[in-house]
Amino acid sequence: MSTVPVPYRVLSSRPETSDCVSLTLAADGASLPAFSPGQFAMVYAFGVGEVPISVSAVGDATVTFTVRAVGAVSAAICRSAPGGTLGLRGPFGTCWNLDGADGSDVLVVAGGLGLAPLRPAVHRLLGRAGRLTVLVGTRTPADLLFPGELAHWSDRCRVEVTVDRPTPQWRGSVGVVTALLDRVAVGAGTATALVCGPEVMMRRTADALLARGMPPERIQISLERNMRCGTGHCGHCQLGPLLLCRDGPVVDCAVSRQLLAVREL
Repeated sequence: MSTVPVPYRVLSSRPETSDCVSLTLAADGASLPAFSPGQFAMVYAFGVGEVPISVSAVGDATVTFTVRAVGAVSAAICRSAPGGTLGLRGPFGTCWNLDGADGSDVLVVAGGLGLAPLRPAVHRLLGRAGRLTVLVGTRTPADLLFPGELAHWSDRCRVEVTVDRPTPQWRGSVGVVTALLDRVAVGAGTATALVCGPEVMMRRTADALLARGMPPERIQISLERNMRCGTGHCGHCQLGPLLLCRDGPVVDCAVSRQLLAVREL
């Protein structure tokens, strides 16, 4: 783990949606330790600032971040062109626990940009999980991340996509992603669920899975708060007793359920 930015060269920049870009980076010199699915880095745009971004793919010598331009720093990162340099600190945080996934049912539920932190977990699970199901919800068809990759995944696992606001050409499901849960069957007692997206969506998904008999310790949720330091010192990402840059972002429902039930915590 590095506490100062390490320079990484931008190898490629690929637009995903009108405001999201995937950047693949490689170390420009000494590299950071390997990232695990679910972890994040503090990504620094030199002269602008840094923001926390979860990895969306992990290669042998590369790391990919899918970034939405929502502020000055993230917009500067999105504008990074191949050959440019960004600074990385990390890896930080907890990762998706995939130890019990071999041969077992795994349910992946993503909302919007939440698909990005789940993507490297799916890469690891393809061919390992007994029955892998990926449920994706997004605002419109134009906001869907990685559509080509989702089509490729559908050859190897079950993939269901729903949108909030369809276009006339849309032929898929319409509605919230939790409505897709009624279409899938998982072994509730032995299955694992990985959930990432807007907080209200994660809370409702967890409640629905608990009602189906899934143990809370087998429901993993990636939480988000205002991370600044990445090392658990500044306190900006505090959620009750947790500092999410250190104790999260991935926590199981046994921990997160009570915290998310507290209004405005």
